[in-house]
Amino acid sequence: MKIKWKTLLICIAIPLLVGGISGFITMGAMDNFKALDKPPLSPPGWLFPVVWTVLFTLMGIASYLVLTSSASSKDITNALKFYAVQLLFNFLWSILFFNLELYTFAFIWLLVLWVLIIITTVKFYRISKPAGYLLIPYLLWVTFAAYLNLGIAILN
Repeated sequence: MKIKWKTLLICIAIPLLVGGISGFITMGAMDNFKALDKPPLSPPGWLFPVVWTVLFTLMGIASYLVLTSSASSKDITNALKFYAVQLLFNFLWSILFFNLELYTFAFIWLLVLWVLIIITTVKFYRISKPAGYLLIPYLLWVTFAAYLNLGIAILN
């Protein structure tokens, strides 16, 4: 299969833009975050943007594989709708958690995001197995993020 480079770059750019805009909006809240009590296993702050950049890139590649697959347009559209909704939930979680400091509500929001990621992963996998596999690190990271979010909600 020939790579459609423009489409691939757009697919990668979309989640990176979502993450970048979210990071920009929440940038001012980082001092408050640093002062919070955190649960054991909390990684250093510099790791988060690195991990998210990798995860957003993998998401973009996965969406490209779905978009350019030979599946029915109905299945592709349905899978990409869930992908878009989970991206929106991802974007809004950062604002709920960092800017609004609604830690318990953000945890519940993250659980909904987690379910949306599972649904998206299954839908992507049914269209393109590699696309489904590319979302597994994202699901694992959000699982870890839920642990951190819950720990912060309890400790603060």
